[in-house]
Formats: sequence, C-alpha cells, structure tokens
Amino acid sequence: MSKHALITGITGQDGSYLAELLLEKGYEVYGIMRRKSVVDYGNVEHIKDKIHFIYADMTDVISLISAMRISQADEVYNLAAQSFVATSWEQPLATAEIDALGVTNMLEAIRAVKPECRFYQASTSEMFGLVQAIPQCETTPFYPRSPYGVAKLYGHWITKNYRESYNMFACSGILFNHESERRGIEFVTRKITDAVARIKLGVQDHVELGNMDSKRDWGHSKDYVRAMWLMLQQDTPDDYVIATNETRTVREFVETAFKHVGIDVEWQGEGVDEIGIDKATGKTIVKVNKKFFRPAEVDILLGNPAKAEEKLGWKREISFSELVERMVKNDLELVKNEIKVKEILG
Repeated sequence: MSKHALITGITGQDGSYLAELLLEKGYEVYGIMRRKSVVDYGNVEHIKDKIHFIYADMTDVISLISAMRISQADEVYNLAAQSFVATSWEQPLATAEIDALGVTNMLEAIRAVKPECRFYQASTSEMFGLVQAIPQCETTPFYPRSPYGVAKLYGHWITKNYRESYNMFACSGILFNHESERRGIEFVTRKITDAVARIKLGVQDHVELGNMDSKRDWGHSKDYVRAMWLMLQQDTPDDYVIATNETRTVREFVETAFKHVGIDVEWQGEGVDEIGIDKATGKTIVKVNKKFFRPAEVDILLGNPAKAEEKLGWKREISFSELVERMVKNDLELVKNEIKVKEILG
C-alpha cells in the first residue's frame, strides 16, 4: 500500500517541489489549501489532477483535524507560513498566528487523529538572526531579528517539545535560504532575476534593492525538499541544518545574475549612494533604496550541513551559479512571453 502524505503550503515553492518528489515515489499526496474566492493552484497547477486537495486553515485546529481524518497521513510536511520577513513587521500578529500557533494546531491534529504519523516542521535560518557563531549548526544559539524569526522559533521549539513530551516522530529542518524558478516575486532573489531579464530585454531601466552587503547561504529548493523527505525516513526523529556552507552578498547575486545575460556590473559609491553601472553602456542598472532595509538587519547566514550529510546522506546537487542561471533563464522566457502577449493585444 502506498504511503499517504499531507503537505501544508503545497502551492508554494517548496510545497510544489516536494509534491513532485513524493508523487515520483508513489505517495498519495494530499495538500491543504485555504478557501479563496478564486481558486489558485500556484506552483502545482501542472500536477493538480494528481493531488487530493483539502480546504483547511492553519489557524483553525478543527479544519486540521478534519484534514488528518480525510488524508490518514503517514507523513505531514508543515510548509505553510507567512514566509516574507519584511511583511512580518507589518503583520506581526498574523505571522505569529500562522507560523507559531499554526504549528501547535497541526501537532494537536496529528495527536488527536493519528499520533504515529511522522511530522516535518519547516524551521528557518532566520532563527539565528544576530548570529552567535559562524558557521551556524544545530547547536548554535538562536537570536531572531524579526517577528518572522521569533514566530518560527516558537514553531521549532514546540515541535521539539511535542517530540519529547508525547514521543512523536517530529523533526525540524533548519533550512537556509533556498530559491528557485518558482520563488515568489517579492523575494529579493526573484526580484533580481526578474529585473535582470527585463533590463536585458529593454523593458526596465534599473532595479532598486536594499542592503547590498547582506550575506546569505543560497541553495536550490529542489535539493532542500529531498532533505525534508530523508528526515522522515530515519529510525529516530531529529533536527537538521540544511545549507550549502557557502555565503555570498546580495551584490554577488546581482553580479552573477547579470553575467548570465552578458552584462558586467561596475559598482560606484557606498551605502545608500551605491549604484551598479552596465560597463558596456555606462547606464545605471542597480540603485540602493533605503525603504528596502530591514528595521533589524541579519548580516550573515552561513550554515554547516555536516550532520545532514553524515546522517541523512544528503548533499546539494545544484550549485549557486546553476541556481542563478536557472532563475534568469526562466525569467527571460516569462518576460519574452509577456512582451509577445502585449504586442498581440496592441
């Protein structure tokens, strides 16, 4: 008999790659969706006929209990979140409801319906915030610097607490930044690759960004969802850092993205006055805008995945350069199609 998996946040970047992986492995895949006036399958539009969708909400434990009864899940992957850090300052309570209490709701639903079900919690490197050690690993102290990071830290600890209190098979994956062609446009990486495509195709002049010196450990979502699955296949539950052990500035991401379309960027000025110039044309293609700075900055994130590599046999396969190239290529195609549609419509 095939295993049943329930994925919250299935229409997002990670949810879609995980759904593909589990379908390939022969799982019956169930996905939680919030009821909206317009049905939006997001990143799983292409596989929607292979997924059993259940309407539920992370803030409504009754609906989650119902989702567990319907799915009879052997594995639950909790990927649902208000996941945009900047928004967490504007909506701190909503972020806490979903990213913190929502985890408890899901754990309670499992406990009520099928306590032997295995649970994966999507934790985040943002919990490290003002980093206490470089690189960060599973034993590095946390110091979150945003309402998002704080809410996710609650989710992380309540997962550990239910594991220890109720002997549940509950794991947390402390995932460092992972991007892809399916990343939401509001995230800085996708904002950059989308802008690079538009600038290359002549439909945008420049892109405005925040802190160019922020350093992040960037990998590809497809590699990271494989780690989620591996965690739930072990004999005992545990928490793992999933990262590349490489860190780069936002500036380096910009340079790499532009290089993939044959544009060399030259930097001038410092801080908010810094600009990026197209070497060949002398045009300003990157500007810094103060409004994109965070109220409390996270300067550097660099993860050590040694434990995951050793115990799970996990290894990332997509390099940083390939990640950026995939994103830029995808955005070039999307923007080209957008231009064609505008031309047809006149």
